[in-house]
Amino acid sequence: MCKDYVYDKDIEQIAKEEQGEALKLQASTSTEVSHQQCSVPGLGEKYPSWETTKPELELLGHNPRRRRITSSFTIGLRGLINLGNTCFMNCIVQALTHTPILRDFFLSDRHRCEMPSPELCLVCEMSSLFRELYSGNPSPHVPYKLLHLVWIHARHLAGYRQQDAHEFLIAALDVLHRHCKGDDAGKAANNPNHCNCIIDQIFTGGLQSDVTCQACHGVSTTIDPCWDISLDLPGSCTSFWPMSPGRESSVNGESHIPGITTLTDCLRRFTRPEHLGSSAKIKCGSCQSYQESTKQLTMNKLPVVACFHFKRFEHSAKQRRKITTYISFPLELDMTPFMASSKESRMNGQLQLPTNSGNDENKYSLFAVVNHQGTLESGHYTSFIRHHKDQWFKCDDAVITKASIKDVLDSEGYLLFYHKQVLEHESEKVKEMNTQAY
Repeated sequence: MCKDYVYDKDIEQIAKEEQGEALKLQASTSTEVSHQQCSVPGLGEKYPSWETTKPELELLGHNPRRRRITSSFTIGLRGLINLGNTCFMNCIVQALTHTPILRDFFLSDRHRCEMPSPELCLVCEMSSLFRELYSGNPSPHVPYKLLHLVWIHARHLAGYRQQDAHEFLIAALDVLHRHCKGDDAGKAANNPNHCNCIIDQIFTGGLQSDVTCQACHGVSTTIDPCWDISLDLPGSCTSFWPMSPGRESSVNGESHIPGITTLTDCLRRFTRPEHLGSSAKIKCGSCQSYQESTKQLTMNKLPVVACFHFKRFEHSAKQRRKITTYISFPLELDMTPFMASSKESRMNGQLQLPTNSGNDENKYSLFAVVNHQGTLESGHYTSFIRHHKDQWFKCDDAVITKASIKDVLDSEGYLLFYHKQVLEHESEKVKEMNTQAY
C-alpha cells in the first residue's frame, strides 16, 4: 500500500533471532566499549574505538614495515552476486570501490552520519560495503541492502528491470552527495551554497559555456558543476561528424588510424564551437539585440576523477538503438587542450597543441572501464578495474579474473574513469603524487 519494499517474513524472523543471539554473545564478551555510546539499534556496535594494548605496541615495534603489495595481492578483489539484472549496479560499485581517494576516505572511518534514520543512509551502507570488499574474504558479497536503499532513494531504478549503468552512477553520486552533507567535510566550505563533501571533492568539475554574439563578439560565460562528460559518437544523429577523417593526430599518445575514432576526437568534438543558428537567436547583453551566436564548452575546473560517458544508447523519434562504434582510449590522458585556459590555442575547432605542455596537473591515468555487451533490449554489464600498477582485473558480477592491458584497451567502452596523476593541496598549493595508487 505504501509502495515500500519488504523482506520475506519468515527469513526476517530468523534474522531477528540470530541477531538477538549475536548481541547477547557480544554483550557477554565486550566490556571495554560503551554499548550506549557506540551501538545502533539492531546492528550491534558501530565504529568501536580502538586503543592499542601493550602486546600490540610490541608487535608494531617488532614489525614496523607495512605489508608489501605484490602481484598476488588480492585484498579488495571480491565479486558481487547478481540479484536479478543488477549487473548495472555491480560494475559501478567495483569502479567506486577502486577509486583511490574514495577508498581511503571510507576505510579511514571518516563518515559521521547525522541522518535521523541511519539505516536509510547510503553513505553508511557504502562504508560498510568498503569494509566488506576489503576484508580479505574471497567469497562473493551479496549487496542486498545497497540495492534496497537504491530502490528507496532512486525509485526510477527500483524493480528487477534492466537499468543503465550511467544512470545508476549519477543517481548514486547524487544520493551520496545529499547524505554526505552532514559530514564535517561537507560543512567546512566558506560558501554555504557550496558543498565540500567527499563526493564533490572527488567527482565535481566545472564546465564552462561561452556564448559569443556574432554581431558585437560579446561573450556570455556560465560555469556549471558536472560529475561526468557525455560524449557523442560517430554514427549518431548529432551533427559535426565525421571529424576530418585521415588527418593525423598525436594527442595523448594516440596515433591516428584511419577509420578509428579516439577519445581525444570525441573531446575535440565536445569542445569545438557550435553555431546555434538563426532559429536560436539570443538577446546579447552587450548590444541589447537578438543575434545569432556560437556556443563553446570547455573545462574550467578539472575533477580529481574524470568520468567519460559514451552515448551508445540512442533514443529518437524514429528509432532506438545501440551504437557499437569502437572508440580508442589511452591509459594516460592530458586534459590541457580542453581547458578554458587553453582556449586561445583552439581555432575554428581545430586544436593547436604545444609539443610539450609540461603541465602535469591536468594529466590522468585510467583506473576503471565499464562495458556493455549485447543489444539495447538485452545486455550485460562488466567492468575492468586496476587493482594496483599495471594489474588489471575483469569483474563479471561474482566472477573476477585477471586481465591484460590489451584486454582493457580493446574493449568497447561505455564509461571510462580516469584519476589525476598529481593532486594539489588547496591551502598550501603543494603538489603531491598519489604514489600509493600510481
